[in-house]
Amino acid sequence: MKRILTIIGARPQIIKAAAISRAIGNHFKDELQEDLLHTGQHYDTNMSEVFFDELGIPRPKYNLNVGSGSHGAQTASMIAGIENILLQEKYDAVLVYGDTNSTIAGALAASKIHIPVIHVEAGLRSFSKAMPEELNRIGCDHMSTLLFSPTKTGITNLASEGIHHHETPWSMDHPGVFECGDIMFDNSMFFAKEAQAKSEILAHLGLTERSFGLCTIHRDTNTDQEEKLLGIIRALDTIATDKEVAILLPLHPRTKGKLTEQMNQIISNNERLIITEPLSFLDMVRAESACAFVVTDSGGVQKEAFFFQKPCIILREQTEWVEIVENGNAVLTGSDSDKIVQSLHTLLQSENQMTWPTIFGDGKAAEFICSTISDFLKA
Repeated sequence: MKRILTIIGARPQIIKAAAISRAIGNHFKDELQEDLLHTGQHYDTNMSEVFFDELGIPRPKYNLNVGSGSHGAQTASMIAGIENILLQEKYDAVLVYGDTNSTIAGALAASKIHIPVIHVEAGLRSFSKAMPEELNRIGCDHMSTLLFSPTKTGITNLASEGIHHHETPWSMDHPGVFECGDIMFDNSMFFAKEAQAKSEILAHLGLTERSFGLCTIHRDTNTDQEEKLLGIIRALDTIATDKEVAILLPLHPRTKGKLTEQMNQIISNNERLIITEPLSFLDMVRAESACAFVVTDSGGVQKEAFFFQKPCIILREQTEWVEIVENGNAVLTGSDSDKIVQSLHTLLQSENQMTWPTIFGDGKAAEFICSTISDFLKA
């Protein structure tokens, strides 16, 4: 039995971990033993704890409880904590997801003591090194032994940086590189029916199918600059009024704390702007599947909008999910109020002509990843 340590630190990573944990439990429980380590990068009941219950995955064996802080302090604390556990335990590999500080900390801690790193969501690039996530992605990919990219574009990005697929035996210097599809597509398809049966969020808020838009805002480039956040709030106000449509806005704690009196006044004056606490996973899936459109600065939510075939406004200047923009299903607007309003209008006008190709695989990415990990560790 081979042992892997999966490192998570933010809500999206808990969701991603569910797909791998489910695949191990269903198909590889005699070959792989998985323990979870939560760094505590983001941790509260609404944004973490409830997800373990809903997703049916085991509680983390370890929680570092690092909390918030500067990038340097937070990452350093994680590296120290992860390294200490890796030196005590005998894990055969460390698995990390995406691009958070928890991701780069796990990769650094493991690779420096010669434990193979497995990176799920490898090869994604926004081509903006001003984004901390971009630095985390690049660094992690260059320290990984197994790299699993959700798309062909990711494989191309890795090759342009000199990271190519090698034949076995795989190592950090001679990695295995795979296009595998997206584990979040696995999850979205798996949980969509359960969400429709169990979630009561629409009834609770008085919403019906396609009667509302869904918006999420959390990225510091939007929340920490008053002018940008105000531009987004003004755009939402205009859209809700002009299109006579409700907009559901589950407020991330970062965003809630940054709302000014002027922004709160705009929100309170428009009854179509519906503010809630962060949604549980099943409620979020239900909202994504039922809404008419999505407005977001989240990498995961823009992609999930594509899964559920919803036009999407991306409140960023760049995206790592370039395929959905190139295919015409989403538009990059940044925080420009007029651009947000006009771009959404154009998207909705062209919605009937949109196509939704199978960019993100067949819904069996997690099984492929686990099979490849098992073969690698048995070799």
